[in-house]
Amino acid sequence: MAPRDAPGRWNRLNPLGVSVLLLAAGLWELMVRAQIADVQFLPPPSQIAQAAHGALLDGELVGRVGHTVGVTLLGWGIASLLGFALGLALGLSPTVYRYSMTSFEVTRAIPPITFVPAALLAFGFSLKMELVLVVFGGIWPVLVNTIGGVHSIPSELEDVGTMLRLKRLAAIRKIVLPAALPAVIVGLRLALSLCLVLAIVAEMVGNPEGVGNGLMGARQALQPALMFVYVIVAGLLGIVLNALFHAAVKLLAPTALTLEERSW
Repeated sequence: MAPRDAPGRWNRLNPLGVSVLLLAAGLWELMVRAQIADVQFLPPPSQIAQAAHGALLDGELVGRVGHTVGVTLLGWGIASLLGFALGLALGLSPTVYRYSMTSFEVTRAIPPITFVPAALLAFGFSLKMELVLVVFGGIWPVLVNTIGGVHSIPSELEDVGTMLRLKRLAAIRKIVLPAALPAVIVGLRLALSLCLVLAIVAEMVGNPEGVGNGLMGARQALQPALMFVYVIVAGLLGIVLNALFHAAVKLLAPTALTLEERSW
């Protein structure tokens, strides 16, 4: 059974929370209108709403959001497949782990953003550059959590496989993968959020498309209201993608989701 407090972890849009958010927006509007807060480029929420409406009408916002979401999901998918395959190989083979893990640890310590100059030289201001950054950063949470999930399998389960005389592939499919699945899901969830962040960062510094580029363009054009629109949209994208991931896991692997929730 799921823990009693599990629904509350995901049901975050409660009436009290929404009321506090609306109150904060109202105070923000009042302080700016009354010039209590002397901030030159801090638009009130009403101006931000108007800027969002305009960006929606001309299609700019929809196009940029579509680009960012597409790159995020594509990069996350590639990173997830690579991370899971490598993590499974490292977790199952002590020999592969012994000779490869040091190299992976050294590479993982390199911040993904430092690859932007090299990616720009190799691919220019393009989708490839953005995907390289997203995949490189997103692969590590999946890889590390897959290794941890495989290594944390109780010895009793391994003994069961030995008693049943399961072949290697059958033991992996029936014992290893189900036992490691909650840890893998944690890695996938972390990677999804990281891929979104890296996609926006890549758009800010090296791709003339997406939410990140729209944010930088609004800043350079001295349009603070539109800039805040993209900041808010970036936050909403993170919430929506996380909710969709949770719904998909709840539909496809509800037992694993319960265990994943307990790990947070």
